[in-house]
Amino acid sequence: QVQLVESGGGLVQAGGSLRLSCAASGGASNIYTVGWFRQPPGKEREFVSRIIWIGGVTYYADSAKDRFTISMDNAKNTVYLQMNSLKPEDTAVYYCAARRAGSTTFTWWGQGTQVTVSS
Repeated sequence: QVQLVESGGGLVQAGGSLRLSCAASGGASNIYTVGWFRQPPGKEREFVSRIIWIGGVTYYADSAKDRFTISMDNAKNTVYLQMNSLKPEDTAVYYCAARRAGSTTFTWWGQGTQVTVSS
């Protein structure tokens, strides 16, 4: 069973930065893609970014492009989301998720970490 644990959320002023971490364990070798999603208050969950474990190919939602950077540390089985130039609309619970090779569905999810951006 893959376990994902997010950390690094908090309160930050607009224009500030945060670095989220997603630590994987319990069969992490089966992970092919790791993604970040977020759910703003009162809104549906939305995709933020994803990375392929082998090769490091990345993809970003328009809302994250140019401001957010997804990366990974293979030795630590950890994926990061560096968030810069944060805006109040970035306020959300951020979730880490993972999927196996050959799947387009994220099957493993973390508990989420709160990010609040004040104006």
